[in-house]
Amino acid sequence: MSQRLNYMQQSPAAFKKLVELSMALKEGGLEHGLQFLVEIRASQLNGCAFCLDMHVKQAVIGGERPLRLHHVAIWRESPLFSARERAALLWTEALTRIPEDGVSDAVYAEVREHFGEKELSELTWLVSSINAWNRLNVAFRNVPGSQDKAFGLDKAGLV
Repeated sequence: MSQRLNYMQQSPAAFKKLVELSMALKEGGLEHGLQFLVEIRASQLNGCAFCLDMHVKQAVIGGERPLRLHHVAIWRESPLFSARERAALLWTEALTRIPEDGVSDAVYAEVREHFGEKELSELTWLVSSINAWNRLNVAFRNVPGSQDKAFGLDKAGLV
């Protein structure tokens, strides 16, 4: 499967703004390891090979344990995640696959137990951002690993 078009070149102003949003979120208050888990889970749900590949490599570079990366898809059954990480993954799933009747009060309450208002706002922006990236990369079929050198992901040592 080959890339359909280069959306970065075709819409440079919009691309720049989405990159700026992503960078602002990286500098926010959420721990980087938690951010990687959210980005990985949303990318799994959306079938975004490019983003999944990228964020797994970023997580490895960031020191994440390989077994936890394998367990993201089964986070509900895995003992490897903290209550806060579970809440973030629950929120990620709720916002990535929005139920017909919206996000329930029960899900919101569970997530609020682990995140303050500012943190929950940042988490919601993070989920929104990765979903936007997923949609772009799924639509235009960016090839996994094709930007590794440009983004420094070759340092992950994953081939």
